[in-house]
Amino acid sequence: MILGDESSPVAVLGVGNVLLSDEGFGVRVVQHLAKWYDFRPEIRLVDGGTLGWDLLNFLQGVRRLVLVDAVDARALPGTFFVFRNEEVKKYFKRKVSGHEAGIQEVLAWFDLMGKPIEEVVVVGVQPASLETGLKLSPVVEAVLPKAVETVLNQLKEWGIEALRREKPRDLGVWELS
Repeated sequence: MILGDESSPVAVLGVGNVLLSDEGFGVRVVQHLAKWYDFRPEIRLVDGGTLGWDLLNFLQGVRRLVLVDAVDARALPGTFFVFRNEEVKKYFKRKVSGHEAGIQEVLAWFDLMGKPIEEVVVVGVQPASLETGLKLSPVVEAVLPKAVETVLNQLKEWGIEALRREKPRDLGVWELS
């Protein structure tokens, strides 16, 4: 699911499996942004789920990317992380789940094709639970506002302002819980 301009050079991509509680953190952050904020057309919000290689279709032309995900850094559950550019490659050495291999390969593909994503920022949290369930654990749910604020601040640094909505947008089937 994409919200916004599909040809935008700026994207916020949430990845993860929403059926495995905290593994769906990235998707939940993007859903929150889509539900509560309006953006100018030059940004796209992407629910990347567990797409892997299929993300190539959604990231064509992106020059700046904020990737939101669950991060296995062997830290305490709920620990919040922000990785930028070269730090991102180190992050991918420890994977929470299979979709991350696809992201690493997608970023490498853009590099090899001479169309690198110039700036990549990963916003993440150490999961507490990867059990089957549609809800985030309480400790990870508590980090969601900080992740949203971090994404909004990064976008602002790139010159993209978001307007908070008075009423939430209906996301329909995009929002499972």
